Amino acid sequence: MAQPEHFTPPVDAVLVRMRALDAQWPARDGVAVFNRVYLAVTAEVDRRLDAGEFPDARAASALDVRFAERYLAAADTVARGRRPPACWRPLFQFRRHPGVRPLQFALAGINAHIGHDLALAVVDACRTLGCEPADLEDEFDRVGDLLVSLEERIREDLMPGPDLLQIADPLTHLLGSWSLERARDATWAAARALWALRHCDDVVEEFTERLDAAVGFASRMLLTPLPH
Repeated sequence: MAQPEHFTPPVDAVLVRMRALDAQWPARDGVAVFNRVYLAVTAEVDRRLDAGEFPDARAASALDVRFAERYLAAADTVARGRRPPACWRPLFQFRRHPGVRPLQFALAGINAHIGHDLALAVVDACRTLGCEPADLEDEFDRVGDLLVSLEERIREDLMPGPDLLQIADPLTHLLGSWSLERARDATWAAARALWALRHCDDVVEEFTERLDAAVGFASRMLLTPLPH
């Protein structure tokens, strides 16, 4: 078993940072749209932790915090005038584009965070806790189930109208090509691969860079400007 590396801050700490970003950014800002969604997810995880709904609260908290820290680090990087990871660049680049709808912003952020950050967060949490990915699978699945349920609510809340029921609508076509369930399954496989390769630094670096680029490409497609 791996040795624990460092202390994990409480989920409350990342909630404070997300709320500060929510107060800072305009409501229609594309990153703010994602931040509100993610804030709701993290607050729900925190509520369930407090209610004792996770069998291993320490593991769930570690995974949730390491996960959130990846997004917050990207936001901090942009605030300092530097380039974030490739998976996050489309969302920050298109955050004020008038042709991109709120639902696109939300799902592009979820794609970046699930497709890239979650795999790395599993490895981060394993190092923090001194465990293997298999030891976090239950927590991974519970957080993933929560994200899936919230994604359904997000689609209902942010869908712009009944015209989306028409198969010819560009947004219906675009969003139908992406699935959180598929992204989550791919992420778990990526996390296991990264853990298995953790002693091969050069291979891990290349794998991570390619994962980052591929997820960024998918986010860019999700943010294709559409006619209103």
